[in-house]
Amino acid sequence: MELLKELCECSGVPGREQRLREIARRELEPVADELTVDALGNLIARKAASPAKGKKAKGPAKKLMIAAHMDEIGFVVSHIDDKGWIRLVPLGGHNTRNMVAQRVTVCGTKRDLPGLLYPGVRPPHIATPADLKKDLQIADFFVDLCLPAATVKKEVEIGSMVVMNRQFTEIGDGVSCKAIDNRVSMYVMIKAMQAASSFGFETYAVATVQEEVGLRGATTSAFDISPDVGVALDTTLAVDIPGVPDHEKVTDLGGGAAIKIQDSSFISHPGLVACFKDLAKKRKIKHQMEILPRGGTDAGGIQRIRGGVPAITLSIPSRYVHTSIELVHRKDVEAAVKLMTAFIEEGDKADLQLV
Repeated sequence: MELLKELCECSGVPGREQRLREIARRELEPVADELTVDALGNLIARKAASPAKGKKAKGPAKKLMIAAHMDEIGFVVSHIDDKGWIRLVPLGGHNTRNMVAQRVTVCGTKRDLPGLLYPGVRPPHIATPADLKKDLQIADFFVDLCLPAATVKKEVEIGSMVVMNRQFTEIGDGVSCKAIDNRVSMYVMIKAMQAASSFGFETYAVATVQEEVGLRGATTSAFDISPDVGVALDTTLAVDIPGVPDHEKVTDLGGGAAIKIQDSSFISHPGLVACFKDLAKKRKIKHQMEILPRGGTDAGGIQRIRGGVPAITLSIPSRYVHTSIELVHRKDVEAAVKLMTAFIEEGDKADLQLV
């Protein structure tokens, strides 16, 4: 999983996805018939339809858009004071409980700088009872580079991106890192495009931008492509852990690729849900069904363009989402690759009629 490691450890917050874009370009260029980057920064790899041997296409090929967002939650530098402390503005959904005592990477003008993320509060040794009851806000946090203020101001600009600093690690049957959301889906998209032996659709594999701040890249690229079918690839919650009731777990880690029925951004097209289920059963791919009460994916952006697009999300279950230790199961990743590959090859047979 060297590619997944490279993707996860790479830095790229919303609007600053250029490093990820170059990895996606390198991996998809040998597969694609055409590779373009649009004005917002989405990388679009187009592959012409090529039916399986012995099968003839019936009419013009439908367009399939596959979306996997490149951006991770993170921060940008908003202020550097006269002592060199860095203040931040968040990009994406952060929980302050997950931000305390973290290593971060500050992407400076000429080099990446390691730093420490911590709130400006008294440590327990000298804290008052009121201090200990305080609810932390993102505005309380700063980054310590342990450098002279003059050096910090020389090497770091307002707007520089800041991301969590974690190494990709194997944990039992899983792998863990920061930015598993959504680098694992970039991995699945790339591997499925490389594995497909035929293409039932004219396929557009899109590494999208700015998902974590509002599904922006998927919306604009879908408007330009005007697909007949949209599939978003993303992580989803696996809250199968102590302290959470069974009915709230959403998915099980190791339970297979998750076929999304709905989330708060969209409702999957029933014909696509049926098609993914049928393909999973036909090819004996382990899968599970998913309903996510809150949260959304690029499918919510794709679905809304022009007159509407039949869309669905194929998810990879993940524990500890939007933390620096996100965890996925190897077999779930493999199942997602196989199921996405199956849809690229045979998904053009899906029944998309609603009446």
